[in-house]
Amino acid sequence: MNETLMDRGVFPTAKASRYLQQLCKHFAHKRDVTYDAQSGEVALPVGPARMQATESELVVEVQADDDESLARARTIIDSHLERFAFREEFKQMDWSGPVSL
Repeated sequence: MNETLMDRGVFPTAKASRYLQQLCKHFAHKRDVTYDAQSGEVALPVGPARMQATESELVVEVQADDDESLARARTIIDSHLERFAFREEFKQMDWSGPVSL
């Protein structure tokens, strides 16, 4: 039986809502997406990504069935944010490490 894995990433930024909406609008071209200014959910190919924006940070939780897929989900989020948040010299989210659900 496969366990579902989850990882949580945090990006401290005053533009969290802007980046959340950019990510969701971008992914909506090819994926099922629901979002508003404070939260969003994207059906990534490897599993769901849930996002929350506060005044000071963007939080993203990704889920997948195995370590490789979880790493892919992190890479998808990081690579897109790197393009959107280049003015903040973003490189990657502060991922907490995988946990089993």
